[in-house]
Amino acid sequence: MARDDKFASIIGSEQAEPANIVIFGASGDLSKRKLLPALAHMHRWNLLGPHSRIIGSVREDWSKSHWVNYVHDQLLQYFPDAILNPRSWMRIADKLDVVNGDLADPEMYQRLAKVLHSENGKKNALFYLAIPPSWYEVVTKNLKDAGLADESEGFRRIVVEKPFGMDLSSAEHLNASLQQYFDESQIYRIDHYLGKESVQNLMVFRFANSVLEPLWNRNYIDHVQISVSESLGIGYRAGYYDTSGALKDMIQSHLLQVLTLVAMEAPLTLDADDVRDEKLKVLRAMRPINAEDVDQIAVRAQYSAGKADGVEIPAYRDEDGVADDSSTETFAAVKFHVDNWRWQGVPFLLRTGKALPDRVSEICIRFKAPPQTLFDLHEGNVRNNELIFRLQPDEGMLLSMTAKQPGLSTDLRGVQLDASYGMAGSGMPEAYETLFHDVLLGEAGLFSRADEVEESWRIVEPIMQEWAKQKNITTYVAGSMDIEGMDALLDECEGDWRDLSSTNG
Repeated sequence: MARDDKFASIIGSEQAEPANIVIFGASGDLSKRKLLPALAHMHRWNLLGPHSRIIGSVREDWSKSHWVNYVHDQLLQYFPDAILNPRSWMRIADKLDVVNGDLADPEMYQRLAKVLHSENGKKNALFYLAIPPSWYEVVTKNLKDAGLADESEGFRRIVVEKPFGMDLSSAEHLNASLQQYFDESQIYRIDHYLGKESVQNLMVFRFANSVLEPLWNRNYIDHVQISVSESLGIGYRAGYYDTSGALKDMIQSHLLQVLTLVAMEAPLTLDADDVRDEKLKVLRAMRPINAEDVDQIAVRAQYSAGKADGVEIPAYRDEDGVADDSSTETFAAVKFHVDNWRWQGVPFLLRTGKALPDRVSEICIRFKAPPQTLFDLHEGNVRNNELIFRLQPDEGMLLSMTAKQPGLSTDLRGVQLDASYGMAGSGMPEAYETLFHDVLLGEAGLFSRADEVEESWRIVEPIMQEWAKQKNITTYVAGSMDIEGMDALLDECEGDWRDLSSTNG
């Protein structure tokens, strides 16, 4: 099997219809780091329809040749394989076009409309808004006024990035403004975490294997930990991060979405709305948080100077672009409860942070201890009896259990059943490739619906409001996991926080 054919067999071989892929903010960081490499990968695997085009919308007065050279330079840095083969690069270059102008200028959208209609055939269009959310309404209104929301000649879909609002009221306003110009079925709110292979496989693992269903409830599961640990600081993101923080940046969006996939009931079908209906039921079943309970169920902290993963990291307040008196949290942990028949009494613990010891993302399902203790489960075995979905690094699944140590003694040891995705080789698609492909196919199951977004903001808003009143914040040394109050969240749970170190299986 040819190398590219092998990759296509991994990602799935369904080729999308020809489409005009328009990137607003095409000269920005997201475009060069993620979007352009993802599209180049898809081209390589023959997943873009023939005669598809990649159209950059830029403020600068760029010619087409300038845009082509820009794409070449970015791929050279972020996906060099795409351009090392001259024939492959020429096929990508042939797909490139550019439209110049200010996002607020209606004339720019008229020029875009002419570009979209300059080719024969269906005029399918995907509009990717890789721009600050403050521009979403301006762009969607202008697209509508230019007739570019009309699907009479082909599909028209818009993709919007997070943050989708900064609180409940702003999310409601943003949803209302988008729905004023595009139908909800045309709006794809992207969450790259849901494009990760392990997250997608969670649904398959649950609903394609009957062995788990009898165990997947409050009778056998003690608690669930969902963790995202990042070893780096905020880097160049201070402008955004200091107005957001760990709760908004990760828990409200990514981690609550992952929680719904863990806790949801089996959908009637795999149609997008059936899946999203079940996720919404989970969010609506989550126990409301009262202001007086926030200190008992939520912990926050901010990193001070230290070393993480071998890199010296300054204190958060000393990072470029951060206020000297900032009380923004760089670590957040919250204990949620889902008050329904399946999950009553099972804590869901979500934690995330910057400048922590390791870069690890995972879901830990910790099962209850056996009802009678027949064996001496010493300290080294307390973390067994777990099912782990590792999102990064080394994507895969791990079942950790207790077994007898070989030999004449009755000593016990932990054993692991490892289903790593590493065996698939380097052909694993990145999240943005999966999500791009789904948008082009019209598969919306991995994208958030308006009511999901609003419900997730409603859940975390009491925590946001209480933390906004607190000007003082505890600190932790960069590179450490010594965070005051975190262990108290596990008071009603068996065992400790799962060790996220890279040496831990």
